Amino acid sequence: MENLLYASGIMCLVILLLIFLLKKLNQPYLIAYILAGLLLGPHVSGVFRDPESIEHIGEIGILLLMFFLGMEINIPDRKSLLLKPLIAQGAKTIVSFALSALICHFMQWPVQVLVLLTAFLTFNSTAVASELMRKNGQIRTVFGSVVLNMLLLQDILLAPAITSFQLMGSSAIHPGKFIGAALGSILLFFLLRSIRNRDLFQFPFIRAFDKDHELQVFAGAIICLGFAMLADLAGLSGPIGSFAAGLLIGRTQAFAWLEQVMHPFKVFFVALFFMSVGIRLDLDFVTDHYLLVLTLTTMIMVIHSFTTALVFRLLRFPWKHSLYAGALLSQSGEFGILICAIAYNTGLIDETFYKTGLAVTALSLLLTTFWEKLYGILLDNKRTTALI
Repeated sequence: MENLLYASGIMCLVILLLIFLLKKLNQPYLIAYILAGLLLGPHVSGVFRDPESIEHIGEIGILLLMFFLGMEINIPDRKSLLLKPLIAQGAKTIVSFALSALICHFMQWPVQVLVLLTAFLTFNSTAVASELMRKNGQIRTVFGSVVLNMLLLQDILLAPAITSFQLMGSSAIHPGKFIGAALGSILLFFLLRSIRNRDLFQFPFIRAFDKDHELQVFAGAIICLGFAMLADLAGLSGPIGSFAAGLLIGRTQAFAWLEQVMHPFKVFFVALFFMSVGIRLDLDFVTDHYLLVLTLTTMIMVIHSFTTALVFRLLRFPWKHSLYAGALLSQSGEFGILICAIAYNTGLIDETFYKTGLAVTALSLLLTTFWEKLYGILLDNKRTTALI
């Protein structure tokens, strides 16, 4: 208990000091969480020596993050707005695979590296992109809806990506996983369709929750975690299940009070997740392979920015919005870490490749805010604005 109190107190103090610093620099707090994990991890101060324990707790933060996104997202009622994110993510995935195939052919890398590199170029960070858009007031705009729906489609693609690595590995896949994943996707489709058509069925007994706050808290928690568990058992990702739970809760009047009450829990657990990213960074490895890490990080961020900007421009967004979308989705996401860990645990990649992927993901998450800020400065320039 004394060790836990000591570590928790130091963690809160370090995060608080970093947040004060980043607030003066007008930077998002996600950077503070990663830096705090780096400073408190086994490779610097050693306050936290077990990254896995914090990572497992931090995964609840991702579930709550997706739960709140489901509550907040505005599902458009026009097919044209639904087609845009589908076309955008589909085009981005195809381009990512083509570029990955070209790079692997040139470097003579095996097929498992092709799949892993495609995943790194396909997935972005829901946490980083949503927080930046929320900070800039873009969540409920048409642009914000397209970006968030693209991120949702990426989360759906997580299931086949994980399955691909498991098939290439030694572990066997039960056929029920494929059937469960297909049924889960169909149910999610019908839920989105009901919300779009404004005909979502409301259970009569839910009205009993209207003024009972204790019932709302525990009912909301069991729905969020229960949907996540069911999605995971079905072969989809847990965050997809919590997102579906958020969609359902957010359209139920009896739970209107719940969002503001659960927000502090989301902040705390999301902080733990990104702390786990910093804790797992091996500084000695990064120092010894800094040229490789910087090169790969730059390459992935440039490819992400270029492909995203091109796709948004093809969807007839102005160049100003397209370039900003490229900056916003320039990072490799938190699910890239998950896929990298699965590939390492199944023996598809070695420890060097795993540590490189982890370092590249963490560095791209840290650099996204500066990348986005740089684009903002360039796009606010009169000469640049005149060109677009």
